[in-house]
Amino acid sequence: MPKASASQTSAPDLNASPGVEPQSYEAAMDELESLVERLESGSLPLDQLLAGYQRGAALLQFCRARLQAVEDQIKVLDAGTLKTWKPQ
Repeated sequence: MPKASASQTSAPDLNASPGVEPQSYEAAMDELESLVERLESGSLPLDQLLAGYQRGAALLQFCRARLQAVEDQIKVLDAGTLKTWKPQ
């Protein structure tokens, strides 16, 4: 049993913040790029691969939402109407 907990703590950044949103789009992209490199290395145990995949999916959703919000604001600006942009 101690052996399993030791393997879970060897990569805390994959499991440490699954529900925490990044501070910015750029921070999310940096974390996502780093995560993809680790996942593609093939050196992570299966449980960490799963945790990494889940975190990557959450980061991707965050980035897509931010891009959509910016696209929506651009559409408003293109229409000649300036409205306050509220990030989601």
